[in-house]
Amino acid sequence: MSHMTLNNLPLSTAEESRYARQISLPSVDFEGQEKLKASRVAIIGLGGLGCSAAQYLTASGIGHLTLIDFDEVEVSNLQRQVLHQTTDVGINKAHSAAQLLRLNNPEITIETLNHKLDDEAINALCSTHDVIVDCCDNLETRKQLNSECFNTKTPLVSGAAIRLEGLVTAFNYAENTPCYHCFSQLFGEQQLSCVEAGVLSPTVGIIGAIEACEAIKLLLGIGQSLVGRVLIADFNYMNFREMKLSVSGDCPVCQSHN
Repeated sequence: MSHMTLNNLPLSTAEESRYARQISLPSVDFEGQEKLKASRVAIIGLGGLGCSAAQYLTASGIGHLTLIDFDEVEVSNLQRQVLHQTTDVGINKAHSAAQLLRLNNPEITIETLNHKLDDEAINALCSTHDVIVDCCDNLETRKQLNSECFNTKTPLVSGAAIRLEGLVTAFNYAENTPCYHCFSQLFGEQQLSCVEAGVLSPTVGIIGAIEACEAIKLLLGIGQSLVGRVLIADFNYMNFREMKLSVSGDCPVCQSHN
């Protein structure tokens, strides 16, 4: 399901200059940049992953970015959540992130939501955005997102990071492709948080940037996405590996309609 409105969204002269290095890519060109301008992307969670993903999506020219987070900035966040400044402590994270992002790119629209999302709100979010970028650490929210993204066929990019490790995968909900529930059944649930296990700050930066890259690829239909694959990073040894992700035959989400 696409919510892009490509009519009457040509690039301005200022935008052509701003995105010149991206437009020069044959896989993007003017048409691709106009697609990005017409697109709507939501980021769930403006912590370490979300701050990184949001920076690159903003700079890349996503036309409408929705930032969702109901937490407030704490001093301990500043080590890795790079959109928040020391003076932002006590401010809602979505609002804090939006302040800096609007300075970076005043050409785009940035909307913020600072409350928990119920089923109805998540349905509305998935129904009105072209890609959802999952940067949260809440299992229940991820399950709700997956269910609604499946129903609306809205692509979902999901990432996680802890210590010096991280992973990224993507879902487009095409026939015979896995969903987040298939993935979580295979990997189990993350029992440790950054509070308990710690995290090196560049870890979330790299994983969040990869999430942004996957979101752009899905919007433009370029390259080979991480749908059906999980990219696993170990920065202790600076290596990446990938594993195939298959549909779970008993998945209650993506197999319930078969």
